[in-house]
Amino acid sequence: MKIIVTSIFVQDQDKALKFYSETLGFIKKHDVPTGEFRWITLVSPESQEGTELLLEPNNHPAAKEYQKKIYAEGIPATMFGVEDVHKEYERLLKLGVKFTMEPTKMGELTLAVFDDTCGNLIQIIQN
Repeated sequence: MKIIVTSIFVQDQDKALKFYSETLGFIKKHDVPTGEFRWITLVSPESQEGTELLLEPNNHPAAKEYQKKIYAEGIPATMFGVEDVHKEYERLLKLGVKFTMEPTKMGELTLAVFDDTCGNLIQIIQN
């Protein structure tokens, strides 16, 4: 068994697709109409056959409440690995990304947290 798709709730699929592809650099793998919404997945450019990230509409009241509460508590919705947190932090700052936590060393890890403009906090971690 392996993880093939993981999802993140988003307030607006088009806005999320733009942010996750143009700003973060993920590659769109699927964009399929599914009624009112779309099945949109992205992959890492370094692992195009790897785990897909689904941009899941938060139209269900439970999804909206979950997303709102973890955001308010400062809890990242997911974590992405980067080679150099400081370099990625500087790159994203130049693109206008708002960080809630600058690169911070925690034990042997260095991480930072930013707002994805779609209702989530995202943690990046150097791996």
